[in-house]
Amino acid sequence: MLRMVTIGVYGFDGESFLQRLRHADVRLLLDVRQRRGVRGPEYAWANSLRLQAALAQARIAYEHHPELAPTTDLRQLQYAEDDRQGVGKRSRRELAAEYTRRYTTGILDRADLTPIVSELSSSGTAALLCVERDPEACHRSLIAQRLTEQHHVTIELSWPFTSSGVNTWHSGPKSARIRHRRTKRPGQPEEERADRVAAQQRIERLRQNSDAGW
Repeated sequence: MLRMVTIGVYGFDGESFLQRLRHADVRLLLDVRQRRGVRGPEYAWANSLRLQAALAQARIAYEHHPELAPTTDLRQLQYAEDDRQGVGKRSRRELAAEYTRRYTTGILDRADLTPIVSELSSSGTAALLCVERDPEACHRSLIAQRLTEQHHVTIELSWPFTSSGVNTWHSGPKSARIRHRRTKRPGQPEEERADRVAAQQRIERLRQNSDAGW
């Protein structure tokens, strides 16, 4: 059986991130980010060179797949929807429908996932890496669904919870279903407030630019 998990950056520090990978027996990390850096000193460990060094020490292979990353235009489309809903990247719960449509037709439908599947080991697990905490709020969930539906890969959507709180995507050749087991996330209210403030600031800048005739 070919197995894969998905994992984000938010909610982890460097050590807990590696612990989660070890717990899932991850042997290969597939980075599907466009920009392989994360803002904030608490996430400096996730910047490309530092992350690759830590993975090498943990004997976990690393690959970057920019062909599966969203374009800048797509990211801006999602940010606009986040602003409309008053949420931010760290508190987003789902992708915009238009983002999903454009990512699927413009990127995923054109991508050949066969080489990735051929690298998966039946004796270990691979991991899809992006930034967002919730897989449904990130394009990695779309990649995971495609791997499930067309390549029969069993996907577990790994969240930064304890093992008893992980949401698992049970998948098979004919169906895929999500079992939700949510737990309270430490620090979430503060993150959501920060996201709302950031979203409001972006909206205010747009208004100012509009008033200035930009």
